[in-house]
Amino acid sequence: MKIPRLRILRTAGVRARRKKRRSGAPKVRIAPQKRKLLVAMLLSAVAFLLVIGKLFDVSVIKGQNWTQKAMRQWTRVTSVKAERGRILDRNGTVLASSYTTYQVCVNPQNIQESDRERIAYILSTYLELNYDVVYAKLTKTREKDKTTHERVLLSQVKIKDQVDKEVISKLNSMQLGSGVSYYSDVKRDYPETGYYAQLIGFTNIDGDGQTGVELTYNKYLAGENGYQKADTDRDNNPVPGGEEEYIDPIPGADLILTTDTGYQGILENALQEACYINNAKSVQGILMNPNTGEILAIGTYPTFDSSNPPRSDAKTLLELSKNRIVTDTYEPGSAFKVITLAAALETGTVTQATRFKCSGSLLVRGERIKCWKSGGHGEESLADAVANSCNPAFMSMALKMGVDTFYDYIYRFGFDEPTGSGVMGETSGSVMHKKYVRDADLARIGFGQSVSCTGMQLCAAFSACINGGELLKPYIVSEIVDRDGNVLLRNERTVVRQVISKSTSETIRSLLRGVVERGSGRNAQVPGYSVGGKTGTSQKYDENGNVSSSKLIASFIGFAPVDDPQFVCLIIVDEPQVPQVYGSTVAAPFVQQVLAASLSYAGIAPDIESRIAVVPNVRGLTVKDANKALSDAGLTGIYLEAEEQSTVTNQSPAANTQVVRGSTVMLYSSGYSFFAEVEEETETVKVPKLIGKDRIDALDALKKVGLILDYDRTNCAGEVFEQDIPDGTEVPIGTVVHVQFQVKE
Repeated sequence: MKIPRLRILRTAGVRARRKKRRSGAPKVRIAPQKRKLLVAMLLSAVAFLLVIGKLFDVSVIKGQNWTQKAMRQWTRVTSVKAERGRILDRNGTVLASSYTTYQVCVNPQNIQESDRERIAYILSTYLELNYDVVYAKLTKTREKDKTTHERVLLSQVKIKDQVDKEVISKLNSMQLGSGVSYYSDVKRDYPETGYYAQLIGFTNIDGDGQTGVELTYNKYLAGENGYQKADTDRDNNPVPGGEEEYIDPIPGADLILTTDTGYQGILENALQEACYINNAKSVQGILMNPNTGEILAIGTYPTFDSSNPPRSDAKTLLELSKNRIVTDTYEPGSAFKVITLAAALETGTVTQATRFKCSGSLLVRGERIKCWKSGGHGEESLADAVANSCNPAFMSMALKMGVDTFYDYIYRFGFDEPTGSGVMGETSGSVMHKKYVRDADLARIGFGQSVSCTGMQLCAAFSACINGGELLKPYIVSEIVDRDGNVLLRNERTVVRQVISKSTSETIRSLLRGVVERGSGRNAQVPGYSVGGKTGTSQKYDENGNVSSSKLIASFIGFAPVDDPQFVCLIIVDEPQVPQVYGSTVAAPFVQQVLAASLSYAGIAPDIESRIAVVPNVRGLTVKDANKALSDAGLTGIYLEAEEQSTVTNQSPAANTQVVRGSTVMLYSSGYSFFAEVEEETETVKVPKLIGKDRIDALDALKKVGLILDYDRTNCAGEVFEQDIPDGTEVPIGTVVHVQFQVKE
């Protein structure tokens, strides 16, 4: 077969090339220099790409972060503290203000090693600091490299805050150079030292509110800080001609309270005296305008100095900082009877013509609940029942109204919810849910047991009873005004609801006037003025939730003048340690003191004529002689007969106090031993016969009826041969019975 020519030619060409390769033809080689150049060019290209990538990462991806770090290195930003707003009373009296001080800092990197000791000595001397502590700050370092652990001095360290400008002037004269810097700071000052401690509170070292209205209204008082920015060199010194920026701080707004420093001083002096005279755990009080809800004065004793609070003892500081009139709840006792009375009158459950019969107790569903007075009050009118504070009368009112109606008024008067006064730490008290209330519970609520409230709640509800029937929202802040005069917040008279009618309110005022004129509130009478009010005495509970037989709370709430109330004052004495615990003697004299001084301070003219008596000074006399001196002055002394030969160590009211003739004076002697004789809610029991019993049997016999045994611990063997209160005597629960033992031959 004939092969095509084209195929032959291609085959020949392939053979020729194969032959040429087999013959060892030379390969193309690249010179070493060229090879090195190519490798270098390739590596350069890779490096260039890496540099471009890194530049992109630094300038674009992480650009903002690196810019900020750079700015921090070549600029210095100093915060300029805003001046904190002032706190003023209603008359413009400054209660809290701020003034310029300075913060002292050191710049260790700018201090020569040879100069450190001198600067440390000067700073520690003038700033009253420990030398070693200051020197340590001048040499303080930080780790620069985590690999080599190389350390460098810090650029700046704070030494002390709130240094007065006089000290800064002295430091400036010592030629400390750039190693020490000063920055403006602000310090808080409380001119009215000793007053308003719980209400105003205090600030921390940075000027931020920690307690009181300083904390509650901190966002208004704090203002906004400014700053100063400047270009600096590596030594943190300003660069000449560098850029500077200054933003002014915005000062805080001024807080104007409803209080009056005059009234505050009157109240706090009375609280201190009440605590001292009654040897009480604490005393709390409030003075309010019942027609507006304005809080004129408020406080708790013991107290503290806001300019120098005891920061080293956190527990004590926390206790002293409580404004107990809003933070602590208690059973109001007979003071709550005013609420029962208002509800009963408004619903028509009782009228002024209603009469009661008190036999000394009331049987409620098989449970006998006693009156505070053994034997009862007998036949009495509504006015008598209120003046006598008769428990069965108020139990009858509560039971007749029923749970739904009575509870409706309890809630309408604002119990079981905070008042919203603006005072820090306010709580709401506790009212038993009505679905759990038995008739016996309802009866007890009628005279102030089985219900708890704060003093602020009681004061607001009481004000509604006497001001025409309007429940008002109490408030402590009148206005908040910025430095340009703009009003940021204003509180005014706020009616929560109309609870009772004006006519009911008028009747209540008249009935409460009777309590002061002829009932248990006689010691609240103010010469020349009509006063109304109500005593209250209640028991406390121990840590196990049981009723304590010796821990009591005595209170009095009063108002004046009766026909046009301008003031309502509540004082609560917690755990008074005195021979006899009456609301009328433990608390009422101090409410009288506050009302008398407040009426005079306000320039309110007297509205009645009254026979005035001046309390004589009976301290140092025997109780027997003191009582005679009081009787000659038209007054009556209250004391224990067993103490007639003891010496009077104190008296209440104090000597030279003007009171209404016929008032009582509490005598405190060197020989008294505390026992809880309570005027109202505490039931009375008969003292058992202890003669012939040994110590254990005598203790058990008294414990069964709620009485307390007292005896000489060095002579307690044998049997009782004498007891200071004869068996069969009616005494209040909690009374101390002193006995003597002897061993039979």
